[in-house]
Amino acid sequence: MNVCGKRILVGITGSIAAYKSITLVRLLVKAGAEVKVVMTPAAAEFASPLVLATLSKHPVLLSLATGADWANHVALGRWAHAMVIAPASANSVAKMATGLCDNLLLAVYLSATCPVMICPAMDEDMWLHPSTQANLLRLKGFGNKVLDVETGELASGLFGPGRMAEPEEILSALNELLAKRAILAGKKALVTAGPTYEPIDPVRFIGNHSSGKMGIEIAAALAAAGADVTLVLGPVDLQPPVGVQVIKVTTAQEMYDAAMACFPHCQLTVMAAAVADYRPAVVAAEKIKKATNVSGEDMLTINLVRNPDILKACGQMKQDHQLLVGFALETNNEEENALKKLQEKNADFMVLNSLRDADSGFGTDTNQVTIYSKHLPAQRWPLQQKKALAGQLVEMLALHLPNVAID
Repeated sequence: MNVCGKRILVGITGSIAAYKSITLVRLLVKAGAEVKVVMTPAAAEFASPLVLATLSKHPVLLSLATGADWANHVALGRWAHAMVIAPASANSVAKMATGLCDNLLLAVYLSATCPVMICPAMDEDMWLHPSTQANLLRLKGFGNKVLDVETGELASGLFGPGRMAEPEEILSALNELLAKRAILAGKKALVTAGPTYEPIDPVRFIGNHSSGKMGIEIAAALAAAGADVTLVLGPVDLQPPVGVQVIKVTTAQEMYDAAMACFPHCQLTVMAAAVADYRPAVVAAEKIKKATNVSGEDMLTINLVRNPDILKACGQMKQDHQLLVGFALETNNEEENALKKLQEKNADFMVLNSLRDADSGFGTDTNQVTIYSKHLPAQRWPLQQKKALAGQLVEMLALHLPNVAID
């Protein structure tokens, strides 16, 4: 897959290298892409908006509002198949790394649901400064692709690293990025995410602290890789990703029913939901009131019954063409419990979360996991943003999808 037929958003920041963006836009259009250009006010001092509008065949966007017209940054961020920011100045890199949003380009970047490629350009000392390197590392951690700078003559007259990559190299890297994102084209995937709530009475339930973030990011990464994704989502406050079919459920039984209906048709299934193992045997029709039992104790006893085991059921149904991934959240004997679950559920991979790892697990934006499988050594992955982890997981799973035709 390449840029032909794709919608590409080109962001240009204030750098002398902005003149190269004119060539980049021309190359993208010539390759068959539909291109829209967003510039910072400073960028307009280095490259002509008129030239860029003529080449892209779209008005160049410079501000959030012009008279009565509003540039919808959210719509722009969802319009593109990919966004490339070239050049990305040290100032804009710092703003993106910290979430600042004082111009249209930054607003579009923060709204982008597509892959983002960042092409830095700055003088040598700025490039080598620890703060710049830390900002770039953080942007990579968010899941962005950061293209390396080139070494050569700089605007200051110095010779060193900091030159923006040439337009031809950016186009090639963009083609590679889009091809990489399509590694699961034609495949069907199922993801479960979030908690389940098991009702006690009309106002109370048994639940857990799962936010659904990890599963939602995995569903988004699968969709970005070209898969046809169904997300069975428990009760969470987060918005599901664009381009994913969402089935909203509340209880474990509802999640089981939805998963069982989808699983036979999917080549890849990732069970990331935190499913309640038990539910009340009887759900009270009315709100349970405080009461004292016959022994004079202020106690309430609730009898619990087992919920259906979704991962185990999928493991029992799994065919040769299917890959099944489970998640194990543990607080002790982590490796032993994860390996036991891997075998008992007939999963192909088990992703271990330990609540003893700082900044991991429920409600966080980061995660640290260990990947277990039946035939490969365990892989301990470093703490990283859940979005980046999801992308890494999807790339790994794509390499291990069985090459078996479906009847």
